[in-house]
Amino acid sequence: MGTNIIKQGISESASFLIILMGSLGDIVRGLCVATHIKKTLPNSKITWLVEPKWVELIEFHPFIDHVIVFNRAWNALGVIGLYRKLKQKHFDITLDLQRHLKSGFFSFLSRSSRRIGFNRHDSKELNWIFNNERIDCFGDDLPKFLHYLKFTRHLGLPEPNPIDFGFSDFNPDLYLPGDVSAMNKPFITVVIGSSWQSKDWFLEHYVELIRTILTSGRYAVVLVGDRSQQDTAESISTQVNSDNLVNLVNKTSLLELAAVLKKAKAGVGPDSGPGHIAAAVGTPYVSLFGPTPPGRVAPYGCDHLVVQTCAPCAPCNKKRCADHDDHCMRLITAKEVFKKLDALLELNKN
Repeated sequence: MGTNIIKQGISESASFLIILMGSLGDIVRGLCVATHIKKTLPNSKITWLVEPKWVELIEFHPFIDHVIVFNRAWNALGVIGLYRKLKQKHFDITLDLQRHLKSGFFSFLSRSSRRIGFNRHDSKELNWIFNNERIDCFGDDLPKFLHYLKFTRHLGLPEPNPIDFGFSDFNPDLYLPGDVSAMNKPFITVVIGSSWQSKDWFLEHYVELIRTILTSGRYAVVLVGDRSQQDTAESISTQVNSDNLVNLVNKTSLLELAAVLKKAKAGVGPDSGPGHIAAAVGTPYVSLFGPTPPGRVAPYGCDHLVVQTCAPCAPCNKKRCADHDDHCMRLITAKEVFKKLDALLELNKN
């Protein structure tokens, strides 16, 4: 395998820079690229350029050797600081997985002899002009994680089998929050909110779903989410008022979140970063889709667990609803979500 790759111009000890700074879902999906490169070229070195809030995941990854953090604003001082960090290292190959103007410029600053980016027709904000190689055009119908893996195919690497996001040896007991460790029954992790307002589900739907789960008596519920969802989570906790409901919204690190999702019987929530973490650690995730296309961004291996709106305007790919009523997410009922979840739990009961 190594000889074949060397013939294509890649040394077995090549130094790679992967540029993928956010969002969380993209970061998690992109981790399979680092795993695949390292498993194919074990003597290679992989550096990942990322924003501060996702550093914990990148540092945990067993096949990423170095992390460079872009922790300043997109301005002259920030760019100069990043250039100095990049100048301290030599990169043979840069993989620009972000496809925006910023990532393209940072790829150029890496000074790699091979700077590989998305095809011109798949990139954004003139990103393509900064890279000197581009993968073929695949369009936005291809699942994102497969689109990322087209970079390794461009390099001549074989297809990965299986796809590994770097959590194969993850031990959730090392990171599990005490409130979850103390629970005396299996639980469902419910993700509150997302990074887009248009993808958020509604408070009354969450309350109905969680009450239905708890009424069965078989499972507890753990709420997760970021700081923006604190008020919603507190309202849910107040309305449901159950000892079998644990609210961890804005109370976990990324690895604690991964541990909670790993221990859960299932996860459920909107198209969001935690959904992709669930898939990466092997937990089935029932995802609610309104403005985004599940064929492109459904969590890995969870396509069959998608609950999709019937709104004629979906998917619109807009962060805010044009009509300001988030009609597509409102049409997804708690009953149909529980039906999908319950069927999954029955299937995996044993």
